[in-house]
Formats: sequence, structure tokens, C-alpha cells
Amino acid sequence: MIGGLLASVLVAGLPAAADAAVSPSVKATVSTGATAPAGAKHHWGPVRSAAGHSGYAVADVWITDFSAETFAVSGTLRDRDPHRDHCAYIRARFHYTGGGTGWARPRSTCGPSGAFRLSSDGEITRVDVRVCVLDRGRRTTSSCHVDVIRAEDIANWPR
Repeated sequence: MIGGLLASVLVAGLPAAADAAVSPSVKATVSTGATAPAGAKHHWGPVRSAAGHSGYAVADVWITDFSAETFAVSGTLRDRDPHRDHCAYIRARFHYTGGGTGWARPRSTCGPSGAFRLSSDGEITRVDVRVCVLDRGRRTTSSCHVDVIRAEDIANWPR
């Protein structure tokens, strides 16, 4: 607790050039109030399933640099649906630099929240993050919403 408070006081007093030397997780914690998963660098923010249902799913999304050999989308997935058999679901579709696409294995949680990490098999130019409500009994998804994230979207991040 005291270490985090001390880090936020020290980081707040640094000029912008020195701020780049601070570890990404400390910098992200100070600027957004959230803690970055290991290896994550940019906080994309919440991605919420579409309206039209009594409950919803939401993911707090963090991403690595697009220049990384293996790109990762990680964070916390939350189930905000009152139905017992409805769960939160997330999946990512990666668009590779050399062409082609690939889906990450989906993750879901039926509890209040759960961590997730979805990673690519190589360098990418874009990722589509899809968050839905999953009906466990029927094995179907509904109320899906997709956020498209491209390298140019996070250029000069944070804003």
C-alpha cells in the first residue's frame, strides 16, 4: 500500500520524458487506477456486450505492443447477468501481418470475475475483441459486441 502510494507520488512529479522509464504496470496503475496484467502495456478499457438482454458481460482489456512477436489481450472478465446459466464470454480474432486471420481459444467465467489472456501466433496488424453473454445450457452466445483495435488506434498512447 505504502509502496504504491510512494510510486504514485514519485511518478506524478516526474517530467514526461522521465515517465517513460517507469515500469508499465506502475505507470498504468497511476494513470488509470487499474492494475495491468503481466506483460500488458496499454489499457484499452472496458468492452461490454451489446444491449438487449437483462444482464451483460464486460471485459477490462489490456494489450501488448503491436510490434511484439506474440501479441496478447488480457485482463478481467466479469459476468453481470442475473441468470444462473448465463456467463461472460470473450474471444479474439487476430489479423496477421503476413495475411490471414486466426481465432484465440475463447474464455468464459460464470463467477463474478475471472482473469483471461488471449495470445496470437505471430505479429499482427489488428485484433477484434468479442465479448458476449454465453448460455451454458444451450451452448450459444448472444448480445455480442466487437471492438476492433489497430496499431494506429494506440499510436502515441496514452492520450
